[in-house]
Amino acid sequence: MDSSNKQFSHTIEKMLDSIHHNGYDVIENAIPEHLIKQLYQNCLTAPDKFNSAGIGRQQSLKQDARIRTDKTFWLDSKNQEQTNYLALMDKIRLTINRYFYLGLFDYESHFAKYEIGDFYKKHLDAFKGRSNRVFTTVCYLNTPSKGGELLIYSDSSNHIIEKVIPKAGTLVVFESERFPHEVMPADDVRYSIAGWFRKNNSVSGTIDPSS
Repeated sequence: MDSSNKQFSHTIEKMLDSIHHNGYDVIENAIPEHLIKQLYQNCLTAPDKFNSAGIGRQQSLKQDARIRTDKTFWLDSKNQEQTNYLALMDKIRLTINRYFYLGLFDYESHFAKYEIGDFYKKHLDAFKGRSNRVFTTVCYLNTPSKGGELLIYSDSSNHIIEKVIPKAGTLVVFESERFPHEVMPADDVRYSIAGWFRKNNSVSGTIDPSS
C-alpha cells in the first residue's frame, strides 16, 4: 500500500469514529495532495463551465442572490482526475454502508467557486423525510488568504459548533439533515467540491434522480 492509500485509509478510520460520536468530522490533508492540485487546475482551466448556483432541486430550482452567490459545475466522470476523486468518495460510501448499514447508493458532487464577496446563507442540505441526501461533504481545493469560512451549527440551537477555515486537502463530512451551515463571504477566491452521499428514495421502482 503506497503512502497516499495509507493516508486515505487513515482518513476513513478517523471519519467513521467521529461520525459515530458527533455526526460530523473535519479532516486536514484527507485527500492526496497531487489529486487536490489536479482538481484545482481543472477549475482554473475551465472558467466558462461555472454557472450561478441555484437553491432547491429539479422543478423547484431557482436562483436567489439573497441566499447564495457562488458558481458551480458538476463533476464529469469522463475526466480522469475527477473520476479518481469520485473513486475515493465511493470507497467512503462503501465503508459507511458496511459500518452503519445505511444503504447509500451513490454520490453526487459539483465544483464550487466563491469569488470575492460571495456567500451562502445558513441552510440545511436536506429536510427530514423529504430528501435522499444523507451525508454532505466539502473538499477544499485551495487555501484562500482570508474569508469563506464554513460555519456548522448545532442541530438544536443557533450555536456554532465548528468554524472551518478553507485549506487545500481538508475534507468536511456531516449529516445533511442534522446540521445547518453557511459559508461566510469570501475575501479571496475559494474553490471546493461539494458532494452528497445519497440513499434511494424510489417510487414505484423508479430511482430517485440525482439533480
